[in-house]
Amino acid sequence: MSSLVRTGLAVLVALALAGAARAEGAGFSALARFEAGASTITRDGAGVVLRLALSQGVPWRVFTLDGPPRLVLDFREVDWRGAEAAGIVATERVRGLRMGQIRPGWSRMVVDLAGPYPLDEAGLTVDPESGAAVLRVRLGRGAPERFAAAAGVPDIPGWDPDPPAATDAVVPSDADGVLRVMIDPGHGGIDPGAEVEGLDEKTLMLVLARELRDALVRAGGFRVWLTREGDEFVSLERRVALAHEVGADVFISLHADALSDARARGASVYTLSKTASDAASAALAERHDRADLLAGVDLSDSDDVIAGVLMDLARLETLPRAEALAGTLLESFAARGIPVLGRPLRRAGFSVLKAADIPSVLVETGFLSDARDRRNLSDPEWRAGLVAALRAGLEQWHASDRARAGLARQ
Repeated sequence: MSSLVRTGLAVLVALALAGAARAEGAGFSALARFEAGASTITRDGAGVVLRLALSQGVPWRVFTLDGPPRLVLDFREVDWRGAEAAGIVATERVRGLRMGQIRPGWSRMVVDLAGPYPLDEAGLTVDPESGAAVLRVRLGRGAPERFAAAAGVPDIPGWDPDPPAATDAVVPSDADGVLRVMIDPGHGGIDPGAEVEGLDEKTLMLVLARELRDALVRAGGFRVWLTREGDEFVSLERRVALAHEVGADVFISLHADALSDARARGASVYTLSKTASDAASAALAERHDRADLLAGVDLSDSDDVIAGVLMDLARLETLPRAEALAGTLLESFAARGIPVLGRPLRRAGFSVLKAADIPSVLVETGFLSDARDRRNLSDPEWRAGLVAALRAGLEQWHASDRARAGLARQ
């Protein structure tokens, strides 16, 4: 059983889904295991050939992205445990390889290419007896213009994430006095964030986000969503879109990064700026915003001139509110003994802060590169104090923000 296509990306995806569906109908489960020992990525004439062995057939799609050139393979679903990129890649035409979950039920492999190798052929073969599958992808050699013209995420129904579920309709902002909060646990899935001594940023921030959500719900006066509920990848653009979809009044992104500067320790709060306020902030902005590139997502800026002007006008009102939120959170940290950087109010061009109409802040809760901060973030009791400080800061800011809005209306 096989599906093979030489041209036409949309057709390729349709056949891939159909072929895997037939495999599932033959009695195979939906979860496939990646067989690293039988998988290779090698040079093939002027191009590259990938041979990926799976324990069974599943729905899949393949496409390329440019800037830099990448090959992206999506599956529903593959268990990557035990996969070692070093043992698979056997050609200098591939610079790197990453795999992981991008959201529940969906897996992704991203192949960083050393040049513009366009997609020439892809096919999935499933053994009818064992159910084992082999996905073969062949990339040719072409001009950069050819590669760029064919690159892009296909618009195929069934592959995009669903919007977040809500128990009731979105009420216009501030109509009922409830503060709608979108909490964004940084990183996730294929993008682990900082990793130090067995701790990873994506896991710690998801734990903290859930604890903050629970505290806000218990306190009353809040409606709360998370940009991700599990270990899944969510693009930076999607995180902001989710806040808009639920009508969030405020957006808080939680991080715990690592820096080579051993003196970096303590919490800080960031607001949006076109330029970073210092070298460390610039380094963090580069690390955070690189997440989409790592996961293969194409985030080209499609804003036209008029839309850009309108967003800038909206930010004239939103940014001062975000600055006030950042200041209030830091005051709450100080009142509750949460350690902070020497200069804790900072600015950078983080993508998740770019919602023109939602006050947004990014909270660096500490640095995994610092032993004290690692101990604190790993301690549930210490995190409870941080959660209490964040909740109190949000409550105080909400009251002040509503008062300022009332005066403005008068």
